[in-house]
Amino acid sequence: MSDCLFCKIAAGEIPSNKVYEDETVYAFYDIDPQAPTHFLVIPKAHIGSVAEITPENATVVAHIFAVISKVTKELGLESYRVVSNIGEQAGQSVHHLHFHVLAGRDMTWPPG
Repeated sequence: MSDCLFCKIAAGEIPSNKVYEDETVYAFYDIDPQAPTHFLVIPKAHIGSVAEITPENATVVAHIFAVISKVTKELGLESYRVVSNIGEQAGQSVHHLHFHVLAGRDMTWPPG
């Protein structure tokens, strides 16, 4: 998607602080971190949100979670939160599937 911010980041058109990359996903630190460690993991292929996951593209989500497990271990994180916002009311501001990984502070519940 030519006007998608995260598609441009994954393609290297917009600079980011890369955490991890392979042929399917890209992970980078959030520019407005909400925790001492805060990075995002996105598929390189454009998927709008969790609401657009289908049987045909679902394997990318499993891969994203495998990447989250790998990266958090490499960073020495034993406790962290994974969040995906779906839709405007939930706070989704970039309409490209992404998972926030937050760590390094107590996470309150319910989130607000």
